[in-house]
Amino acid sequence: MCGIVGYVGEDNATPILLHGLQKLEYRGYDSAGIAIRFNGEDVKIVKAVGKLNNLIQKVKEIDDKSNYGIGHTRWSTHGRADNINNSHPHHSDDNEVIGVHNGILENYQELKEKLKTFGYGFYSETDTEVLIKLVDYYYKKFKIGPVDAINKTMVRARGSYAIALMFKDYPNQVWFAKKGSPLIVAKGKDGCYLASDVPAILRYSNKVYYVDDYECGCITKDEVKFYDLNGLDITSKKQLKNIEWKESAADKGIYEHYMIKEIEEQPTAIKETIDAYVKNGEINFEQIGLTNETLKDFNALYIFGCGSAYHAGLVGQYIFENITGINVRVDLSSEFKYRHYRLRENSLAIFISQSGETKDTHEALLKCKSLGVKTLAITNVKDSTIARDADYVAYTYAGPEIAVATTKAYSCQLIVMYFIALAVSLSKNEIDKDKYLECIKEIETIPNKVAKIIENKPQLQHLATRFSNKRDVFFIGRGVDYALCMEGSLKFKEITYIHSEAYAAGELKHGPISLIQEGVAVVAVATQPDLLEKSISNMVEVKSREGSVVALTTEDNEMEKSSKYQIYVPSIYYLFTPSLTIIPLQMLAYYTSLDKGIDPDKPKNLAKSVTVE
Repeated sequence: MCGIVGYVGEDNATPILLHGLQKLEYRGYDSAGIAIRFNGEDVKIVKAVGKLNNLIQKVKEIDDKSNYGIGHTRWSTHGRADNINNSHPHHSDDNEVIGVHNGILENYQELKEKLKTFGYGFYSETDTEVLIKLVDYYYKKFKIGPVDAINKTMVRARGSYAIALMFKDYPNQVWFAKKGSPLIVAKGKDGCYLASDVPAILRYSNKVYYVDDYECGCITKDEVKFYDLNGLDITSKKQLKNIEWKESAADKGIYEHYMIKEIEEQPTAIKETIDAYVKNGEINFEQIGLTNETLKDFNALYIFGCGSAYHAGLVGQYIFENITGINVRVDLSSEFKYRHYRLRENSLAIFISQSGETKDTHEALLKCKSLGVKTLAITNVKDSTIARDADYVAYTYAGPEIAVATTKAYSCQLIVMYFIALAVSLSKNEIDKDKYLECIKEIETIPNKVAKIIENKPQLQHLATRFSNKRDVFFIGRGVDYALCMEGSLKFKEITYIHSEAYAAGELKHGPISLIQEGVAVVAVATQPDLLEKSISNMVEVKSREGSVVALTTEDNEMEKSSKYQIYVPSIYYLFTPSLTIIPLQMLAYYTSLDKGIDPDKPKNLAKSVTVE
């Protein structure tokens, strides 16, 4: 969602805040703003609608002298994106309390009406202004300090939020609090920092504190302080965590966009994820507490995720069903919270989230824990909220992923799903040892095969020119190919703004075929040997209705007669084909986006990490 950054120190705060916002712009780009101050002087607030560069240009026009401040890049939840009054930072009526906010205040209307009765006016349509003025109300009404004012606000405010605040009476301090939205703080050589995510502060420090729910605190140029909901100083109880990512890993480098950089980083990311779990030729999950005996005891699996993570779970479902012999159910995290189906005893619930902060997935995890089910997180971010709360954590090793449309994180999630399925299957004697070892060797070939596919850029760039003028694109497949089509369709619609749908190919005659006509593009993924003839029949059905068929298959198949265009990927054991077939679909979406003049890193109305329900 929104991105927050803060700094107190000896250096000029403005370039530090702007650098942090540049690293967080993937979290929101409807508008951006900063509030800066030098010691006890008046605060300056600068805001701009649109992308961050608009703010950078406005900042150049001010006479800047500052040593601390807060910044924000917005992904709109309340209020129009093109109204600068809705941009952060927001302030109290007298400008004595200024703040920024990531999250959503669910009872903001109720609080707003209450504050109006105490004489507060409102200039924006946002919940954030209400939150800041609620802090101001407690701060002044009860003549209390920031700790108590913030804590009273946290008790009263419903929803999820991370906030950063500046108080006129407390110069050279930035205050913070969190409930449900990510926030980190760090101490560097020349000051202290806070941010929504690690990339914003990697230039200055690689050691961070994670703020837990219902904690507040303060950064000064020399120290970080934490307080609990009772106002007690808990700084000594907080643990400093080391961040292993390098700042350069979060830069575009020679690439025009993060998305293509991250697509081309997939061979390395996949290999590093493989190497993390394959020891001496076998899968080893003992490092995360999952022994063969532990895995053997699970008699059911539940998989939860949102968006691409959900699609990785759907692929996992097919793999588990094929080789483990146990029942598997995949559900959208956002739906599970409101479902009432009974979970089996001795089951394992798997939660997939690139950021480890996905609100709906975290809520699903907490629900499963409350029902006594063991939980496993698959995430890319160490010590994230979901990672901290799960019983077991299997990290992916994709490195920082900045583009909103996930690529390398999704690919690494697939690898972990393959490994879990194979480990469970071996523990239950559902797969013989030779086949198990053969599968591991097949998975180890994926990085080189992905690299080979990426080399096929020219064909995909040319094909993208055929797609950029389409109004509708359909993705069809059977079995695990259908699960892969779900992700391919999502990638395409996310960054091209072209309507696309994924269908199980066997469902064509049950309705969707009525939409097929001349000019409609259909991407048919056909890699499963037992289903190949049926998949070809579906392509012929589309072709006979003058649809334009693109066949995506392995190089041991021949598709020229049943399709207009063909994309071939290297052959691999049929259950692992999603790791290869997703690559050209990512690239097709990327190049179609470019052909339409769209910035693929920043698709409209989307943000990288969805930290509200």
